[in-house]
Amino acid sequence: MVNRNLIQIPSGFRPFSQLSHPREVIRQFTPNWFAATMGTGILALALALVPIRIPGLMSLAEGLWVFNIGLFSLFLALYAARWIFFFDGARRIFGHSVVSMFFGCIPMGLATIINGFLVFGPPHWGHAAVEIAQSLWYLDAVLALICGVTIPFMMFTRQSHSIDQMTAVWLLPVVAAEVAAVSGGLLAPHLADTTHQLTVLIASYALWACSVPLAMSILVILLLRMAIHKLPPASMAASSWLALGPIGTGALGLLVLGAASPEIFSANGLEIYAPGMRGGSLVGGILLWGYGLWWAALAVLITLRYLREGLPFNLGWWGYTFPLGVYAVATLKLSTLLPIPALAVMGVALVAALATLWLIVGSRTIRGAWQGSLFVSPCLKDN
Repeated sequence: MVNRNLIQIPSGFRPFSQLSHPREVIRQFTPNWFAATMGTGILALALALVPIRIPGLMSLAEGLWVFNIGLFSLFLALYAARWIFFFDGARRIFGHSVVSMFFGCIPMGLATIINGFLVFGPPHWGHAAVEIAQSLWYLDAVLALICGVTIPFMMFTRQSHSIDQMTAVWLLPVVAAEVAAVSGGLLAPHLADTTHQLTVLIASYALWACSVPLAMSILVILLLRMAIHKLPPASMAASSWLALGPIGTGALGLLVLGAASPEIFSANGLEIYAPGMRGGSLVGGILLWGYGLWWAALAVLITLRYLREGLPFNLGWWGYTFPLGVYAVATLKLSTLLPIPALAVMGVALVAALATLWLIVGSRTIRGAWQGSLFVSPCLKDN
């Protein structure tokens, strides 16, 4: 007979082998995980916009979107469970100067799902997909505004910050509003009532204004911080790409809102303003897109520097995906408005790079989640 005590499963094949107990998955769960839904969602949307007809590409994009809905639902359930079963530990996040910033990932991840309902939903569910997107958009806009106001307020009143410890994660809570603005710009033309269309459009412009100017001011401070205190530690390497997020999303927001403005303004008796809104939004989008080129080049150089010195994997690697994704989508959107073929080529190349990154980061995330090494809540260690 075989002694069962001698049969041992290698630790690498056992789930959560690096956790003291499986319940630590819930106790250590943080909003950082929602960055994975941002990266997955933006890849699905970017693949749907690729101007090259590739068999099965649209189905792949839709499949990723459906997968992202499941992923977001799972993460939402895990984080809700943490607040229910480990309330004292969960509430410590508000005092943490880094992890609290990732609250902004929740509405941004939701926004990619909303946009998917408008892109993939109508062929399956008709106008019901628009109604679902509309309801979710109101929720998303409220969550984005709450993050954009309350997290900075906590920075001013409860948390400890210093310029030398600053990174681009400061952008996360404030960028959520401009992501919601993009969703509003996509949603407005699908609404039946013209007055409602105008309301959503103007609200989206306001959401854009609640985010982009503030994000640009944070980038000014970030430049000063890196010039004086140099690059952040390798564990925060992916944060160098986060600056591309508000720039790319800001450009995309203006392009989407500008494209929707003429018809909606004209339908509400404001046709005199329609050309100015479209032209102004296009110019603003081009300027932000150009600004993004500088940040993208800088982020590549910084990443190469980190790679030379060694780059440990963590959930922060998802910070490479969403900023690159929104910049790719902005580039593809710009290519549909300007007769410059190079823009479409560049957009497709960026989507290809995004897909490659997603595969790399996704595979390493699955491995880290299986082992349990990625379930770490810094706010529990700091208290």
